[in-house]
Amino acid sequence: MVSRGSGVLERRRCLPSSTKLRVVAIAKDPRVGTGKKPKGSGRRLYTDENPKDTVRIKYATPADARATARKVKKINKPYARKIQILTVMEQRSKYGGKPQQAGIAKRAKQQLRNATKKRKK
Repeated sequence: MVSRGSGVLERRRCLPSSTKLRVVAIAKDPRVGTGKKPKGSGRRLYTDENPKDTVRIKYATPADARATARKVKKINKPYARKIQILTVMEQRSKYGGKPQQAGIAKRAKQQLRNATKKRKK
């Protein structure tokens, strides 16, 4: 097929209408989500791979922040995960214009650290 566009002849190859294209899906990664995986890791960033494992945080009011801090201290998760959850709450509330809730999260982290140090001694 030849078309004339802007004075230049150009050839386009077209498939006959009887030709069917077959699309094959390649199953590279069975994980849900499209977040980028860090090199050498099976985990994705910004993707909730296991929603059952998610800890919900709420920090709209100081009472919500205190309740979340209490919940995080009680959950059966590793120390590092608890610190990570409280850090997320602290940073989000700090830069969201809620300094009181950020302070609650920071104190909860410090209490968690002190309790862990005491337990290790």
